Amino acid sequence: MAEVKLSGVGKAFGDARILKGIDLEIHDGEFMVFVGPSGCGKSTLLRIIAGLEDITEGELSIGGRIVNEVPPAERGIAMVFQSYALYPHMSLYDNMAFGLKLAKVPQAEIETAVNSAAKILHIEHLLQRKPKDLSGGQRQRVAIGRAIVRQPEVFLFDEPLSNLDTALRVKMRYEFAKLHEQFKTTMVYVTHDQVEAMTLADRIVVLNAGRIEQVGAPMALYEHPQNLFVAGFIGSPGMNFIAATVVEASARGATVRLGGGETIRCAVDATAARPGDKVKLGVRPEHLHAGVDDNALQCTVTFVESLGSMTYAYCSNPGVDDVVTCAVEGERRIAIGQALPLSVPEGKAHLFDAEGRAFRRLVAAGQRHAA
Repeated sequence: MAEVKLSGVGKAFGDARILKGIDLEIHDGEFMVFVGPSGCGKSTLLRIIAGLEDITEGELSIGGRIVNEVPPAERGIAMVFQSYALYPHMSLYDNMAFGLKLAKVPQAEIETAVNSAAKILHIEHLLQRKPKDLSGGQRQRVAIGRAIVRQPEVFLFDEPLSNLDTALRVKMRYEFAKLHEQFKTTMVYVTHDQVEAMTLADRIVVLNAGRIEQVGAPMALYEHPQNLFVAGFIGSPGMNFIAATVVEASARGATVRLGGGETIRCAVDATAARPGDKVKLGVRPEHLHAGVDDNALQCTVTFVESLGSMTYAYCSNPGVDDVVTCAVEGERRIAIGQALPLSVPEGKAHLFDAEGRAFRRLVAAGQRHAA
């Protein structure tokens, strides 16, 4: 078993507290992804699991064994870095075999392990080349191969695709998913790219300022963010947030009034809200429908971004301080200055209180997602 458990883990550099009371269980065989803005502590948390940073407080266990004082080489982990960290003077074969040679593994076993990993990663024809002769994607495969040959209990990946171009990142995401399916080993992956997180993760950990904001399956975070931060971080383009005032509130829903006078109904449990409360209405660009009904914003198009299959319209509303973004089908023609009513489906609306906490959305049977 290779579960990873963190209990009250904290990390400080001098007076600066980087991680604060992290409680997290990563299940055996799970693909867990850490996401969050720059400086949130996600890479520091990964380095703590690897043993590259000491824990200031709390307890870390891997496979049921407390490893706070265990050196990295004895933790049963292998780490792949953003920078590849390959030895430039060594062939690919020697780069992948180096750790096994240090561990005095018999040569026959080294050859079997390296050749097997190279075949999995489709680099068996490159083993005698040097890193300088390879593309970025090939170098990253070598770094992954070096981890695979160690047969670790836990794989750790620190933004491994950040140095690759967009097309290659898409291809490598597919390769990571295949690797996890093949090895069924616990994998912990750090990225700032939410597309990678949504694509790869069994569960996502959203970090902010050294704390965990929410943990859950990708669609659970997308559909049911617990607060404004998670709602704004998950999803691209980001969720629209609109200041509003509660008009009516009950366990069956809420009606809010926007600054321009429109009233919007939201299918949320608003038991805790009262008329007159200041709230934030949240709605994703892909959930706004261009069309007139009685639950709509009256907007004017200020900018159009056409991406072929999809068009993003950036709109203004007299009662809304920020731009309202709407996603429509690519073939629909939208012009700057055009009036564009944007309908808000009640079941897709999010509502947040003055502290940024989400009111629970009311979801029809069969539409719930695992947390």
